[in-house]
Amino acid sequence: MSFATKLRGLMDELDLSQAQVVALTGIGKTSISQYLSGKNEPHKERQKEIALALGVQENFFQERLPVAEIQADENINLPVNVVAKLMRKSPKFVQQGLQQGRFPWGYAVKLNRWDYWISAVKFSEATGIKVPYRGEANEQV
Repeated sequence: MSFATKLRGLMDELDLSQAQVVALTGIGKTSISQYLSGKNEPHKERQKEIALALGVQENFFQERLPVAEIQADENINLPVNVVAKLMRKSPKFVQQGLQQGRFPWGYAVKLNRWDYWISAVKFSEATGIKVPYRGEANEQV
């Protein structure tokens, strides 16, 4: 399966737009567009960065795995859209809560734009919502 196909599938699974992928990864719109069209494919280190930014295992794009799996590691940054889906809330709800410092499992920082950090482990501990981790059979976000 090509990088473009896997990236598009992950975006569909997480309900992410191209603009949201740009925001989460910090990679330019033109590059993401070329990755999605199959015109260019990022080198392995960039693929790893994209995977981690989207909250899946770092080798997601290299391996032939059927679904994205979030690693059981406190250092994994869950995407806002994934957390919103798990909480059955809107991404805006999650963003505003992080911006206002209301959630103990993450934070928001504004430089030129808002950036969000959500700890997978702390999210599960604080909310009681189970995040599907790598190695758990056939569970999806």
